[in-house]
This record gives sequence, structure tokens and C-alpha cells, in this order.
Amino acid sequence: MTQTAPHSSLPPAETLSPEALRAWTLEAVRRIDADFTRSAETHLVRVELPRFPGITLYLKDESSHPTGSLKHRLARSLILYALCNQQIGPGTPLIDATSGSTAVSEAYFARLIGLPFIAVVPHGTSPAKIEAIRFHGGDVHFVQNAGEVTDAARVPALETGGHFLDQFTNAERATDWRGNNNIADTIFRQMRNEEHPVPTWIVCGAGTGGTSATIGRYIRYARHGTRLCVADPQGSVFHRHFADRSIRDLGCGKCSCIEGIGRPRVEPSFMPQVVDRMMAIPDAGSIGAMRALSRRLGRRVGGSTGTNIHACAALIGEMAAAGQAGSIVSILCDSGERYAGTYYDDAWLDANGIAWQAEDERIYALLS
Repeated sequence: MTQTAPHSSLPPAETLSPEALRAWTLEAVRRIDADFTRSAETHLVRVELPRFPGITLYLKDESSHPTGSLKHRLARSLILYALCNQQIGPGTPLIDATSGSTAVSEAYFARLIGLPFIAVVPHGTSPAKIEAIRFHGGDVHFVQNAGEVTDAARVPALETGGHFLDQFTNAERATDWRGNNNIADTIFRQMRNEEHPVPTWIVCGAGTGGTSATIGRYIRYARHGTRLCVADPQGSVFHRHFADRSIRDLGCGKCSCIEGIGRPRVEPSFMPQVVDRMMAIPDAGSIGAMRALSRRLGRRVGGSTGTNIHACAALIGEMAAAGQAGSIVSILCDSGERYAGTYYDDAWLDANGIAWQAEDERIYALLS
């Protein structure tokens, strides 16, 4: 059942006195901080690798956030950033361009502070994500493909007098990469009692580029020897841009079936200079690794987690071949329950020409 967002009963921001607007802003920040205080830190799941003694894989389980994904952190940061820059006030509609998960989390926080929210998403976004956006009170506008979402999101922002949150520009600047309980800070704190507390590698994907920017900057700020590997869908522009900075746009076509990561154009929040290595992962590899990890853990994970795991498998093999011990940390981005009708539907995978079975078997053997 779709729930309706409880919009603010206060007058629009432009009719308020500076004192009243400030009071509203402080209350909105308090509500978000209170929600954060009520939430526990996400688990760091240890995955033993019996075939590779001395190497351990850890997964930062972001599916346990109240809105079910890594994007919960980003949405909170984006809305706090807009609040503290006094870009929004009571009654301001919030709008963002997204492949789905960010919008679920943004709708949650918009509702928490009494504001309407509009998500602009590409056709083909998981129906479960669309349902979750609407459950939290958000409205959904569709565009044909992922390359159009940013420009399309500016239209309802202008029409409603709303604020475009613009995750693809603001992700890297809205998050405090020096600490303040960001994802990198929590990973290193949770690793401190492990055999290899400083990971050899951290592996993540890139959708906005905000997570990789946060982790890459924090590694340098904390003076760790950890390297950052970004796993990118094979059809995405990010890994091409990493290799050749002149490549910035592949056009508006669909670059991958993996939701949440990979883009046809380089987004402003992607910071290649803080990335040590990128791997291009075919969709069949992502789906196969997703299925393998789901069997290994006994629960379903999403497609972008599979992309990460495919890259982790390559790094594990390289470390073992070099006789190197150590730890690898990656991110379990969201639950696979959102993809029951796509990535976990064999008929859907067959119809999309994704031959995932061989990679499933190979990576399951590596993890077992």
C-alpha cells in the first residue's frame, strides 16, 4: 500500500522570517540526527576462504540500513547538505535523478522532515524499488534510459520550485570523508581486531562515485597502505575514463543491466585520481558472482554486490599466486529481494542473453 508523505503545515520558506526558517531547519536536522542515533552501525561480515589460507574476505552489509541499501548513507548526507546550506525549507519539493535505491532512501528522509519527493528513474528500474519509493511517499517520473535522468530531473525542479538534490554532482562533497562515521571510517574501526586489520584492498562500485571518493580520500587522510579497486560494469564509461581521461561520454544508451552502478557519462562526483585500480566486469560475471555469494551466505544479495565480488575473486587469486596474506573488504550493497523478478528469474536472464551459470560455479568454488 502506498503511503502519503506528511507535508509540512508551515508556510513556504520564502514567506517565513529568517528566525522561523532557521528554527525549521534546526528541527529538520534534529529529526535526521535522531533517526541516525536510533540506527546501529551495519555489520562487517567475515567470509572464510578455506582454499586460500591467510586471505580473508569481509563484506560491509549495507542492506541492514532502514531503507535497505548503501544509498541510505548518501541520501542522509545529501539532504543534510541541502539543509545546512539553507537550500530547502518547509514545503520545498525534493527531486533527484536515480536508478532507484538512492530514491528509496531520499523518499524516506524527505518524509521524515515533511517534504514531498520526486524520483526521476529510467524505465526498467526494478519494480520492487519503484514500490519502495512510493511506500515512503515519493512520486516517480520515468525516462527512457539512464543517460537522460539528470537533465529530466531539472524539469520538475523548475516546475515545482523544488530543490534538485543532484546526487551525481553532490555525492562526493556532501559526505565528510575525514571521519564522522562515514563508511570508510567504520570499516577501519570494525577491522581493528582482525588478523589483518588494515585491508590490502577495499573494493566498491561506482554509480555517483561518492563512495569511491569517500574511501579513497579517507585512506590517504588516515595514512593507510590500503589500495582501492573500483569494480565497474563492462559497458560503463568510468573504467574507460580511468584509463583515458579524454573519454567522458558513451551516449545515452543503456550501459549495463546492473542497477545502481555504471554510467554512460562521467559524473562530477567520480574522482579517478583517488582510485588505484579499476576492473571492468561483464554482466554475466556480476550475476554469476551474485548467485554464488548468495549460495555461500544463505541469503540473496543484489547485482552490484556481484560486481564487487567478481573483482574480489580476481584479487584473491592474485594475492594467492603471489603468496600474499591479507584481507579484502567489499560492500554488500543491498538485498537481492529487490531483484526477484530480474536477476533471480532465470527466464528474465535468458531473455536478456545473460549466461551466468559458469561464473556462478567458478566463484562459488573459490568462495567455498
